Amino acid sequence: MGNLIKSLLIVLLAGVPFICQRAIAAEVIDLPDRSFQQNGNLYQDDLKRVVTVTRGRATVYRLLSKISEQTGLLFIYDSKIVENDKRVVIEPGEYPLEDAVRIITGNRDLRIKIEENYILLYLPNADKAEPEIKKRDETPSANNQTQEGGHFALSGAIKDRLTDEPIEFATISVNDKPYGTVSNLNGEFIFTLPDSLLDSHIKISHLGYQSRLFKASLLAGQRATFYLDQRIIPLQEIVVRAIDPTKTIREMMAARVRNYNSDPLYITAFYREGIEYKNNISLSEAVLKIYKTGVIYGANSEQVKVLKMRRLASSPEKDTLVTKIKSSINSSLLLDLVKNLPDFLQPQAYLQYDFSHTDITVIDDRRVYVISFEQKEEITAPLYKGKLYIDAGNWALTQARFEVNPKYVAKATDDIIVKQSRKVEIIPERVEYLVSYKSNNGVYTLNHVRGDLNFRVRPKRKLFSSNLHIWFEMVNCKTESSNVTPIPREERISTRDIFSETSYSYDRDFWGNFNVILPEENLKDFIKKYVF
Repeated sequence: MGNLIKSLLIVLLAGVPFICQRAIAAEVIDLPDRSFQQNGNLYQDDLKRVVTVTRGRATVYRLLSKISEQTGLLFIYDSKIVENDKRVVIEPGEYPLEDAVRIITGNRDLRIKIEENYILLYLPNADKAEPEIKKRDETPSANNQTQEGGHFALSGAIKDRLTDEPIEFATISVNDKPYGTVSNLNGEFIFTLPDSLLDSHIKISHLGYQSRLFKASLLAGQRATFYLDQRIIPLQEIVVRAIDPTKTIREMMAARVRNYNSDPLYITAFYREGIEYKNNISLSEAVLKIYKTGVIYGANSEQVKVLKMRRLASSPEKDTLVTKIKSSINSSLLLDLVKNLPDFLQPQAYLQYDFSHTDITVIDDRRVYVISFEQKEEITAPLYKGKLYIDAGNWALTQARFEVNPKYVAKATDDIIVKQSRKVEIIPERVEYLVSYKSNNGVYTLNHVRGDLNFRVRPKRKLFSSNLHIWFEMVNCKTESSNVTPIPREERISTRDIFSETSYSYDRDFWGNFNVILPEENLKDFIKKYVF
């Protein structure tokens, strides 16, 4: 299976105490752009523009949508200020735009701000969302437009417009700038930026969806829900032809030096690893500075420094496990697949794997080939299966989702678990990985990696088993290409050790202005209750 799966080693012991809400969201009504802008900007005088209301009884959402259809503007507002599902009666006729909005919402105190293609609805001096978050869980909040040190934050959630389901691991970035983060499993995010970027444009993108672009200053200090539309490739856009999957992969490999950085970079990354067993959670989080070498160099040439770190662990139960993750940072670096080729990207991969072209999708409004792979039927060793997403224009690998073949994952036990007690039986049930890349001025860099490992744990001579979930993830929050030199030896950490045992000094002002991946609801509750 190669070094990838063996790089992440789990240490499991038994019979030892474990030592180691709904957010306020703004709705974004997104409709076809039929803007009446002049020179790309919409002036406040346009609030007086007359709009026509033809239907007198409908929901607030429907009536505002009708205004959007006439103007091409997108409404953004806090769902606690404007009730989408409330049915209202309005006399059909013609109204100035701002009057129509206030009548429909039933709120005469609303302030209305227009910028580019957006109308922001808000209340003067309204309290911002969840002011206790930073005090209690010490993650950044978007409570203030400008934070100490000349920074501002925007936050919210990303959802599928059709299903209303959260979109996990969407990329939030500054257009044409080396800053970024990703949404969590609940589709939530927070993005902190220097105030010099207030006039920049924020891009939200995800595989299979149309990207969204909006000005940072519009939502600085606000929370919003962004709905993305699935991008369906019409048949008339597709030239029907046979796409050779192995040739596509060869093209991707040949284009590596052109598509990915060849010179060293600094990456400021947020890293999190966690262990969940029964009702216990162990969590380690850090901001890392990574000296990342070019695509032709191996992971052993890369260096890591810890800038910030913290550990959290819940109270022990008598029969819980001591579980530790070894070499997780090294695994995160190895998951840069174009740099550290796994067996399914090696030249002789066709001897072990079957490849097929299974779909066409988009990311960042670029067409992407989906290449599926799975080990050959006659091979019963624990190899991989998954999908590669390769740009149809420049042959860049943009994303990979793969797992140890579920049919044979139990055979990978000895490759994953370095030590376990004789008192328990540990069987892996699912081992999954996600890798994504982002483009900045045509050069791709590692964006986000995540590994999820699920086990079944059964004490010997016991009938029932429990679930053990171990995960790690890392997101590239900032890339720097100037004045890049190796990290001094005395400042580096060993990427192959147990990261949770790294020594550190705790900082009450923990995250400062670093970007993080927001914790999911269960972790958020755990962090809020934790006594530091």
